Amino acid sequence: MITGELKSKIDRVWDAFWSGGISNPLEVIEQITYLLFIRRLDDLQTLAEKKARITGGPIEDAKFLPGQEHLRWSRFKNLDADVMYQTVATQVFPFLQKYGEQVGGDDSTYSDHMKDARFTIPTPALLSKVVDMLDTIPMENRDTNGDLYEYMLGKIASAGQNGQFRTPRHIIKLMVDMTAPQPTDEICDPACGTAGFLVAASEYVREHHPSALTDATQRKHFHSSMFHGYDFDNVMLRIGSMNMLLHGVESPDIRYRDSLSEGASEDAEKYTLILANPPFAGSLDYEATSKDLQRVVKTKKTELLFLALFLKLLKPGGRASVIVPDGVLFGSSKAHRELRKVLVEDQKLDAVVKLPSGVFKPYAGVSTAILFFTKTDEGGTENVWFYDVRADGFSLDDKRIPIEVDDLPDVLARWQKLEAETDRARTDQSFLVPKADIVGQGYDLSLNRYKEVEQEEVEHRAPLEILADIEVLEDEIAKGLAELKAMLT
Repeated sequence: MITGELKSKIDRVWDAFWSGGISNPLEVIEQITYLLFIRRLDDLQTLAEKKARITGGPIEDAKFLPGQEHLRWSRFKNLDADVMYQTVATQVFPFLQKYGEQVGGDDSTYSDHMKDARFTIPTPALLSKVVDMLDTIPMENRDTNGDLYEYMLGKIASAGQNGQFRTPRHIIKLMVDMTAPQPTDEICDPACGTAGFLVAASEYVREHHPSALTDATQRKHFHSSMFHGYDFDNVMLRIGSMNMLLHGVESPDIRYRDSLSEGASEDAEKYTLILANPPFAGSLDYEATSKDLQRVVKTKKTELLFLALFLKLLKPGGRASVIVPDGVLFGSSKAHRELRKVLVEDQKLDAVVKLPSGVFKPYAGVSTAILFFTKTDEGGTENVWFYDVRADGFSLDDKRIPIEVDDLPDVLARWQKLEAETDRARTDQSFLVPKADIVGQGYDLSLNRYKEVEQEEVEHRAPLEILADIEVLEDEIAKGLAELKAMLT
């Protein structure tokens, strides 16, 4: 966790951007991302030079060619503000845009996404302040780097309209913990945004499977082929890539792709785990949607098309944890019913975790749930586990203030001991529902369809007893009025 002092520095720089005329939080993050990237290139060059001095050999994998030394962070950071500004604007950023071409064999997503880099910091004074702040951050510390970037990304959520790019971190953590990523997984988020799910998955693997970073084969997989993310917003691709880099994943597969369009199914049956919070509100023309997905479910609704996509991308035995709007659970259209039937009959629907409607406030009040399912060749649903989350550790109004009540640890604890759930009554907060009951309800997956409300028996007094009490009260009122009247005469 970053210190209060570092947070204060970031807040001051953020305020400086706003007062300098840059009010879009995504643009602020983007400019900082470029600077972090150029600093990382300098750090890598320094390490390569140190290795060359020790071995007496040439500098391997040089980031800066001869004649480009003045573009290094360690050089321009010491320049006067005006000279620094001119150097960064007219030389460093053009260098970033062509960096991928220069290194040739480097196919990292970072160099690819930097091709469209634009320098928009308005003044030399602001650039100097940002550079000074970033220079004090120990970039060799992965935890500090990641927490710093997460803190900045949190400002996107607090900025209102851009908050849709941010799924709350504690919800992401729950989904990752419940799916328990393994070192052999290939993990995908087809609507990755800032790559929050992929970052959380990487942190889980680091914590629970340290061998993934010590064994040479597993380490290569972790850094270059374990994490995959798609988005059709270039700004998000740059931010997501940097987020992964600062969390210690060297070369994730973060690519431009409209996941629902034609050709999106080229990665069919490639992934073993999907973690996602895809866009909800929206519909597409049939002509713009992958025909492969339309064969799974004939619809224009993006939330249904994404579920069809997840099924297509998963390998047999692969699992998914995805957020869906409540309408997916009980929608009455033919497409809604058919997709739920596919999940129950053809796949293995594992769980429905109902979230409170305030989870995505202040920028959305939509009611949602988390679906957990496993792709199978012949189905496999026997029982579906339902959990009714009533509190997530924060108030459910627009302020989202931390509170003591938090059901999420209980969700994970019960999920990890599902055998103990068989004896729970449907009046409890969680319970299992047999497949036959779901089929009998037309594949409706809404929790209220199966939850039983325990009615407390209330004993009522006898009517004559109540009338007697009323008569006593009337007598007391009459006496009081008589006494008051006597006092006034």
